[in-house]
Amino acid sequence: MSEEIRTERRGAALWIHVDRPAARNALTFAMYDRIAAVCRDANGDATVKAVVLAGSSEAFVAGTDIAQFVDFKEASQALDYERRMDAWLGAIEAVRVPTIAALRGPVVGGGLAIAAACDLRVAAPSARFGVPVARTLGNCFSAANLVRLAALVGLGRVKELVLTARLIDAQEARAIGLVSEVVAGEEALEPRVGELVAELTSYAPLTLHATKEMVRRIRSRMMPDEASDLVALCYTSADFREGVAAFLERRKPVWKGR
Repeated sequence: MSEEIRTERRGAALWIHVDRPAARNALTFAMYDRIAAVCRDANGDATVKAVVLAGSSEAFVAGTDIAQFVDFKEASQALDYERRMDAWLGAIEAVRVPTIAALRGPVVGGGLAIAAACDLRVAAPSARFGVPVARTLGNCFSAANLVRLAALVGLGRVKELVLTARLIDAQEARAIGLVSEVVAGEEALEPRVGELVAELTSYAPLTLHATKEMVRRIRSRMMPDEASDLVALCYTSADFREGVAAFLERRKPVWKGR
């Protein structure tokens, strides 16, 4: 197993830890693959009654590692990435038992998508949420990820978050329904998630599973018929290449609208 994705059993719960603190837990494609594989494996283990996703150190997940996009030039690369992303996140959504995201620090881009794919989200006060691609990379969130967020906070809030490219704090995230609760302090996050696991695992498992699956099916009906043209538009643009280069060079991008 990759040392950047660690698993831990705590009683009936399987904890999945993202452990790449030097990169604020930004995920490589291999790390996404590993998380999805662990989730699929959990479905074959009857002793797993809950799954928790958490980040090491002071971050949950600060999105996808931008270095993964350096060689993107063709629409096929972008569309393949979005298909893989939907499969990775779909594996989290398809976990048969309740999933909880334990959130602190940056919960941004792909990190926010992972959190939205979980059933419940518990945040520490340090958590910050957003989709800042309009000021960072010049790409776009996929239709599936926009639907995941819209199912939680509504289309209007999603548009506001993406168009303003701002990060919101844990209390605002709680107010708009993005997270289930905010704990009093950083040290209270994992104990509270542990209490929630104990509560959930005391309930009727078929009721929980049926509810999860019905919601997943409802959300899938919200998907548009086609969105690949919009994904290709952004990922094949000169602006996207500029955004990636500027991010890696730690400078502000210069947008040209092409």
